[in-house]
This record gives sequence, structure tokens and C-alpha cells, in this order.
Amino acid sequence: MEAAPLVHEQVLPAEPLYGEPLESMLDRIVALRLSILMPVRNAEAIITRVISDVLNVGYGCPMELIVVDDGSTDRTVDRLAEIDDGRLTVFRHQGSRGKGTALLTAASVATGSHLLVFDADPDYSAEDIPRILRPVLAGRCQVVYGTRLSGYHAVYPSRRYARGNRLLTLAANILFDACLSDLHTGLRLVPRAMFGQLALREPGAGLGTEMTAVMLKRGVRPFEVAVSYYGGSPSARHEITWRDAIDCVRILLWVRLGRRTGASAGRLRGQAYDSAAICPDQASLSEAC
Repeated sequence: MEAAPLVHEQVLPAEPLYGEPLESMLDRIVALRLSILMPVRNAEAIITRVISDVLNVGYGCPMELIVVDDGSTDRTVDRLAEIDDGRLTVFRHQGSRGKGTALLTAASVATGSHLLVFDADPDYSAEDIPRILRPVLAGRCQVVYGTRLSGYHAVYPSRRYARGNRLLTLAANILFDACLSDLHTGLRLVPRAMFGQLALREPGAGLGTEMTAVMLKRGVRPFEVAVSYYGGSPSARHEITWRDAIDCVRILLWVRLGRRTGASAGRLRGQAYDSAAICPDQASLSEAC
């Protein structure tokens, strides 16, 4: 008598990924267009490497990189002019107007369906960007933050920096009943249409805090993806000063209480610049705009 097999082999129909047919996900990959926004200032030593890393990653979807030079006084503009890639667009502010204004400038000319804020910082890895895109491509969420987690591919420059970020993140979580892990991450992915509705006004580095606070107040909870962080680069600015902390708390409170800052409506839409202050092509970058 033949023994019965211990394991019955059965061929099952392929299950759809995340509840949807693979064809549907492929359609989304074609539809998603990524615009990476990168404000820079006085980054002559690192800008070529950072941009090269971003452009050499395989994204699986159309992408563009929009760099806004915020009035650099070193040779950053010359380094940018040396990069020849059709996916790169460079704009230049005539003088320094702040990181926030540079981001709003980049967002105002972006053509992608989603915007990714990527700091010109060698401490972040462009190889993490495709991982940030996956939840959106899978139809799981629309807003994704690349989160730096202690003990997970992350090196912080100091205990003070790490604790400062945790305390400010805790303040945001308490004020908005949220559960963020990293308020000041340099990797944020949002739909372009949503970004335009946030009515952002902060001209400086506080724009990232304002962006997160407004979304949290409206009930948007970013999906978090752990990313690598190499916090040992001597060329990056790491320390959170007491002035930065006070400014962060000010922004969180103003958004939570429904107040508005005094910025102009033009800056709100990311269009607070004159055409004379922008170089629309790389050939004119080396000229004084």
C-alpha cells in the first residue's frame, strides 16, 4: 500500500499585491512623477557628490531634481554649472532669502505629482528614496517621512543633537496628538497638490516644522520609513541651538492655536521671487543674476 504524502501540494492563484492586481500598481508607477527639491547655500565642497548620488539612483518612475541656490557666496554656482543632466534644473536667488523660501521656489516650478524634500546633506543617502516611494506606489499612503532611528543605521553627531530633536518631536506629538519619531528629518514626501494647500509661510529653516505641524493639525499622519543617517560629516550643520528650539516651539504653537505668521501671500504660494533673480538655465548660472 502506497504511503500518503506528508505534504499536499496545491497550486493557488496569484494573490494581488496589497489587495490590487499587479497591473494596477504598474499603472501607478507610470503615473507617479517625482520632483526632488533641494535648497543649497555655500555647498561647494559637497554639492557635486550629493547631486551625483541623487541622479544615479534607479527610481522606477520619472523624476526631476530642482536645485535652488539661495545666494551662495562661494563657488557652488560654478559646481552646479558643471553638471550636465537633463533631469536637473537649477534656479538661483540673487541674495539669501532663507531655506524655506528656496523650497517654496522649487515647489512652485515642480512638475511632478509628488514632491520630495531632500536636504543637500551628505549625512542622508539617496539610496533610501526608492524605499520611501514604495508605500505610495503600493497605494498605502500619500505622505511618507524618512525617519532616523537610534540603533537603526543611524549615527548622531552628539547626544545633545539627538536629545534636542527628541524633545521637539515630543512637543509636536503632545500638541497634535500624534506619534512622530523624527520631526526634523531631511526626507519628506508629499503630493504636490497637498503641498500647495498647506499655505506655508516660514522663510527660514522652520518651514519643515510648519509643514509637518499644518499636516498634523489637518489630521494627516505621515507614514514613516527608517532611513540611514551618517551624522558624522564635518560639512553638515548638526547642532540644534536654543534659538532653533525656541523658533520650532513658536511655530508649533502658532499652528496649533490657529494663528498666522506675517509673511506675504506671494511667499505663501512659493512665488516670492523676481524673474531677474533666477537663472532658468545652467548656462547662465555663472553669471550674476
